[in-house]
Amino acid sequence: MKVEVEHSQEVIANIKTGADLLVEALAEHEVDTVFGYPGGAVLPIYDALYRHESSFKHILCRHEQGLIHAAEGYARVSSKPGVVIATSGPGATNLITGITDAMMDSLPIVAFTGQVSTKVIGTDAFQEADIIGLTTPITKHNYQVTDVKDLKRIVKEAFHIASTGRPGPVVVDIPKNISEAAVEEAADDALRLPGYQPTTKPNPLQISRLLEALQKSERPVVLTGAGVQFAKASEELRAFIKKYNLPVVSTLLGLGTFNADDENFLGMAGMHGTYAANMAIHDADLLINIGARFDDRLTGKIADFSPRARVAHIDIDPAEIGKNVETQIPVVADAKEALELLNAGQCEMKPIDSWRHKTQTDKEQNPLWYEHSDELISPQWFIEQVYKATGGKAIVTTDVGQHQMWSAQFYKFNQPNHFVTSGGLGTMGFGLPAAIGAQLAFPDKTVVAVVGDGGFQMTMQELATLKQYNLPVKVVIVNNEALGMVRQWQEKFYDERYSESLMHTNPDFVKLGESFGVKSYRYTQEEEVSGELKEALQSNEPVLIDARVVKLDLVYPMVPAGKGNHEMIGVRPCSE
Repeated sequence: MKVEVEHSQEVIANIKTGADLLVEALAEHEVDTVFGYPGGAVLPIYDALYRHESSFKHILCRHEQGLIHAAEGYARVSSKPGVVIATSGPGATNLITGITDAMMDSLPIVAFTGQVSTKVIGTDAFQEADIIGLTTPITKHNYQVTDVKDLKRIVKEAFHIASTGRPGPVVVDIPKNISEAAVEEAADDALRLPGYQPTTKPNPLQISRLLEALQKSERPVVLTGAGVQFAKASEELRAFIKKYNLPVVSTLLGLGTFNADDENFLGMAGMHGTYAANMAIHDADLLINIGARFDDRLTGKIADFSPRARVAHIDIDPAEIGKNVETQIPVVADAKEALELLNAGQCEMKPIDSWRHKTQTDKEQNPLWYEHSDELISPQWFIEQVYKATGGKAIVTTDVGQHQMWSAQFYKFNQPNHFVTSGGLGTMGFGLPAAIGAQLAFPDKTVVAVVGDGGFQMTMQELATLKQYNLPVKVVIVNNEALGMVRQWQEKFYDERYSESLMHTNPDFVKLGESFGVKSYRYTQEEEVSGELKEALQSNEPVLIDARVVKLDLVYPMVPAGKGNHEMIGVRPCSE
């Protein structure tokens, strides 16, 4: 009888719930941070977190939108998957915007959503939502776990899919009864993905074709995108540029892949890019795109985009090659693998001194510009002061709008993975929670969230998260009392009909910050900024800064909608 009791206790000790298996799986994948918000359908998971001595931190944001954007910020700077837990129904649907954002910007996210029990799925049960149906178009893959024995395998596959090939979000939907279900035998967790075999190594013949095109080229230019950062290929890119002394331009999400202070760098291209960058692309006879997807904000009018160039496109996602811009030399590969082969090859180029002189002249004669105002603060000048106060070494996150473009233009990014912004989806409210994720990924780095007064109010509750975890994020509000980019378009293209874009009833942001226990400052004149700004940005606590900037300032240069990138306005003061 004694033996039977001992055997029974041993069996009980070996029994684990689905929630236990999930916590184990997260530890096995070396997850160090989870962004989550509890609710009914995930209570078994949260009970398991409570019972287990987890090897990872759990961060409680104040809204599920905060969770997913924080996970995006974490993933963007660390290159590791951001992990999210949200409950069923509204918890899961509140992740939709961030999942879409991660899909468009190729960020590795694994989102675990709770679901009602399998026996009531399809009955419109309390807090039921078809998360699989909702997320199928906006994820790289998704799962609904129907057998607890499959859970660890599914988790393993989710992390693999999210972080390999072109990164992206994966959703794992876990019904409550699966989390509660007990299992004694350890299930096989081997990957079963025969149809998922992303190509990472380039075809050597295509690399040879690219080098042959470079050899014949008289006006080559390199376009660098976020794919270089995801591949951790910045050093290889810089070696390639140096080897052939090539002009280089960047997409918005590619900023930092190449040193902004390097003489070969012509700036960001596209709608609010520099004159030199856009003209280099327009006049080139060879455009080498490495890790960018030719989105419309980069290309402008497709018919006028780089009209004289042969196009070589290196991308790990074959679906992107030729999708928007006709491509003569397609290279399906990881950017690092492709650049290593390019650097190992040899190419006797024609002299391109006159081309380089032309691009450098464009750069020198048409720099970014702004005008100081006697009242309030020039927003461009203020971004420059943030750059100087942080030594150009901060991780900068932004929302979307004018402040985003000014940050891209006037904060010089010389390191990869230091600019975190919503590119493809253009998500307001992204900046503050993304900064939380970035700060957790790199606790010892300065993280600055540059936000507009409109976007900040969408996720400002996350100031409580900063305070709870004492995260020294610096929140800088570029406050022009407007939805600035909306107002700019209404001014330029809708005869100054400012329909619902002016925000005259903003809260007192300093009092708001202080109510969360966050040290807060307000600047209304440029002379107030210099000394105190550096002290605020270098402090070891969360800080909020309300910078009152010129209300009607515009982002220049600008390519109007429907125009080619060579048809920029505002290249010089009073040039429109």
